[in-house]
Amino acid sequence: MSQYRSLSLSGKEWVFKREEPFVSADDREQIKLLGEVAGANIWRDYVSDSFLYPDLFSGDVWVKKNIVDTCEWEQAWESDEESVPDMMLSHLENWGDDTRVYFCCHADLVLETTWAVFKRAWKAFLFLESDAVLVGKKKKQAIQFCEDGRLTLLMRPS
Repeated sequence: MSQYRSLSLSGKEWVFKREEPFVSADDREQIKLLGEVAGANIWRDYVSDSFLYPDLFSGDVWVKKNIVDTCEWEQAWESDEESVPDMMLSHLENWGDDTRVYFCCHADLVLETTWAVFKRAWKAFLFLESDAVLVGKKKKQAIQFCEDGRLTLLMRPS
């Protein structure tokens, strides 16, 4: 069983092949869709062992309780500016460009890449499922892109 699935067979590859926001071929090669088991394990270990989808989260899930701050992502996403919102960069300032990150839409849709690639392609990722949670391997900081345009800055529990 492979750790990864084909992004093209998932029906999700189109978000990274759009003209706008543009994602380079080199970056697309570094965006991997985790296989069902690997994705479910990341979801369980980093996001929730009780809920398979973020819209089902109850108020006692760490993603709802461990909010450091919030800001808006939608205005930056709609602008011509390519960079991620400053508040997000500040919150994740200890993430190196080679930090392995997981964009967790739900237990069956988890994408893996590096922080450098995510920063360049963040607008494309947001064409995927709403309320996705971005976590870094072995990192305490996390963020959730909420459907209402808010970005919640989070701290994962120890």
